[in-house]
Amino acid sequence: MDGGDYSVAGGVEDVYGEDAASMDQPVTPWTVSVASGYSLMRDPRHNKGLAFTEKERDAHYLRGLLPPVVLTQELQEKKLMHNLRQYQVPLQRYMALMDLQERNERLFYKLLVDNVEELLPVVYTPTVGEACQKYGSIFRRPQGLYVSLKEKGKILEVLKNWPQRSVQVIVVTDGERILGLGDLGCQGMGIPVGKLSLYTALGGVRPSACLPITIDVGTNNEKLLNDEFYIGLRQRRATGQEYAELLHEFMSAVKQNYGEKVLIQFEDFANHNAFELLARYSSSHLVFNDDIQGTASVVLAGLLAALRLLGGTLADHRFLFLGAGEAGTGIAELIALEMSKQTGNPIEENRKKIWLVDSRGLIVDSRKESLQHFKKPWAHEHEPVKELVDAVKAIKPTVLIGTSGVGKQFTKEVVEAMAALNEKPLIMALSNPTSQAEWTAEEAYTWSEGRAIFASGSPFDPFEYDGKVFVPGQANNAYIFPGFGLGVIISGAIRVHDDMLLAASEALALQVTEEHYEKGLIYPPFSDIRKISANIAAKVAAKAYELGLASHLPQPKDLVKYAESCMYSPKYRTYR
Repeated sequence: MDGGDYSVAGGVEDVYGEDAASMDQPVTPWTVSVASGYSLMRDPRHNKGLAFTEKERDAHYLRGLLPPVVLTQELQEKKLMHNLRQYQVPLQRYMALMDLQERNERLFYKLLVDNVEELLPVVYTPTVGEACQKYGSIFRRPQGLYVSLKEKGKILEVLKNWPQRSVQVIVVTDGERILGLGDLGCQGMGIPVGKLSLYTALGGVRPSACLPITIDVGTNNEKLLNDEFYIGLRQRRATGQEYAELLHEFMSAVKQNYGEKVLIQFEDFANHNAFELLARYSSSHLVFNDDIQGTASVVLAGLLAALRLLGGTLADHRFLFLGAGEAGTGIAELIALEMSKQTGNPIEENRKKIWLVDSRGLIVDSRKESLQHFKKPWAHEHEPVKELVDAVKAIKPTVLIGTSGVGKQFTKEVVEAMAALNEKPLIMALSNPTSQAEWTAEEAYTWSEGRAIFASGSPFDPFEYDGKVFVPGQANNAYIFPGFGLGVIISGAIRVHDDMLLAASEALALQVTEEHYEKGLIYPPFSDIRKISANIAAKVAAKAYELGLASHLPQPKDLVKYAESCMYSPKYRTYR
């Protein structure tokens, strides 16, 4: 494909010419045969509801199966948004949206793309957390693939049961650490389903190229084990060799069935497994851990953007983390890498500017023997400090980042200590969902007398303090992973390199304008997310080509334009 050929959309082999056709060209609604009549209306990929035209109703045996009115997609969208807004309970909105996805795929994505700021908290954090907790009760139709210990030795057959052949992105979880909610076992499926709907809506990856998977090795959640509606295996979690063998069979089967270039995103695994799986498979598979790498990339983007408000370079600042798990250590490592890139200093030297606090206090040298391996690089020379507020006073950080998964940890005392040390303290409360956030936007602006630069993992409403309206920034991974995934796909990357994550962070930081800074924002609004994703995809793809990891050759001349041309459009197609 030469640099000017932008006909293939979605970056995946387009068997039926569905995306290679321009938007006004008619396409054939294939399933196994040409879908028509009742079966066409029951197929979410092709169903348009009342938007089938007079001509389509004649050609596809739909006469009489629909009321006589013909609606536009825009009118359908208006009606559905009106209906959704009638629900007072977010979980009801979630269920209504999932029903729509099962009924009319394009309309679902049209709603999501056009109303992203309103619907993101419904299909993603915080509502998706509640949906996972109640997944057994609200379960209607299975979405995605379930691979359990029962399928050991047969995982390749299970993958072959999935109807779509051209899969490009897999999001997989074992449900052990869902957001800040803990072990939800098989009910964690809500997370891969939600993430992949964002790959499509925000990153433009075609729905048929996305595969959500839950690996069920049991659960240690007693409440679920005793719940008559629980949908998973009723046994305690498999660990050790049994767990490793199942995961190894899964990773081998994915590569065998879908090839080298399928992106596997690990999602919400417990700390010990998350680091181990990433280390074990990053050299043999195209793998990405959103909790470690995606979170790190989005936070680094916020820090790079905030430097224009704070002044200085990254290396001029001191960082203190509350939480030393996947997110905390992942962010810390990426900050240290970016410092090395900017200053040329060895990464070990940069790590000394970054301090972490875990449940036992400040991570220091004298604790090294008892630390998990991923915490050891962050054990610096200092006397032990137990409390966070004392760590703030001792370390004197300019940036405080919460990744503890435990709510209300940034007390008034902690914030006042940060505000006493810094003119503009940058404090990020990243734990999800909202109930687990370290503090609220209201507390942020009130306790710091409007001086704090605030960002959170889950959304908070704008807050007025002293006559000024502050718009809280959301350090949401959804800024990064859809564009990152699209960049990997369009370049045909065969491995993920840390420099690709840095490229994504830098691309996101560049999207923050003066107008955003005036509102105290260090992230751009989600309303521009498709443009942002295309820019991130272009930078990630460019880095893959530069590193020699891209397989789609030659490199397109204009990567932003190419990324935009590859993005799935949820507008209805005309059927011949």
